[in-house]
Amino acid sequence: MNESLATHYLADSIASLRSYKKLADKALAQLSEDEFFIMLDQEANSVAVIMKHMAGNMFSRWTDFLTTDGEKPNRKRDLEFEIEPKTGKDEMLAYWEQGWQCVFGALEPLQADDLEKKVFIRGEEHTVLQAINRQLMHYANHIGQIVFLAKHFRSVEWQSLSIPRNRSAEFTAQLQARGGSTNTEGRLTEAIKFAEDSQADSAR
Repeated sequence: MNESLATHYLADSIASLRSYKKLADKALAQLSEDEFFIMLDQEANSVAVIMKHMAGNMFSRWTDFLTTDGEKPNRKRDLEFEIEPKTGKDEMLAYWEQGWQCVFGALEPLQADDLEKKVFIRGEEHTVLQAINRQLMHYANHIGQIVFLAKHFRSVEWQSLSIPRNRSAEFTAQLQARGGSTNTEGRLTEAIKFAEDSQADSAR
C-alpha cells in the first residue's frame, strides 16, 4: 500500500474514532443516573449495557492487537449484556474510558506498513486495515444507539449534538469562512460548538 495513503488512513481512522467517542460522551453527559439503566422493553439494551458491551469488545479486540486473536479466551461476551444491580453511572463511565484507552493505545503506535499485516478474530484472518474497519463500523452502530436513547430520554430537553434544524446553510457558511476543518474529529467539533452556541443564543 502507498505509504502516504496508509498514513492518511490511520490518522483518519483515529480521528473518526475520537469523533464517535466525543459524540457518545456528549450524549452520556445529558443522562441522569437512572437513565443509564432504563430498558425500553425486555429485549432492548440499556445505555449501560451498550457501554459495557463496547468496552468488553474493546479490551478483547485491541489488547495485544497484532499478536493475539481478537476474541480473547477470557472474554465473557454474554455477561456484557448483564448489569449487576449495584452498578452505578460512575462505574460505567470509568469502564467505558478504560475501553477507549485500550483502543487508542493499540492504534496510535501503528505505522503505515502495519496495515497489511494479518491479525485474527475468532480464527478468521483479517488485514489490520480490515480489522480497523470492522471495529469502526461496530462502534459507530452502537454509538448511534446511545445517541438515540439519550435523545429519547431527554425529549424536549435534548441538547443537539449537531447542526440544529433549518440552520445547515448558516453552519456551512461559517465553516467555509473559517477555512473548514482538516479531519473528521475537527468537523464534529465544529458542529458540536455550533449547536452549543445556538442553544446559548436561544437561552438569552
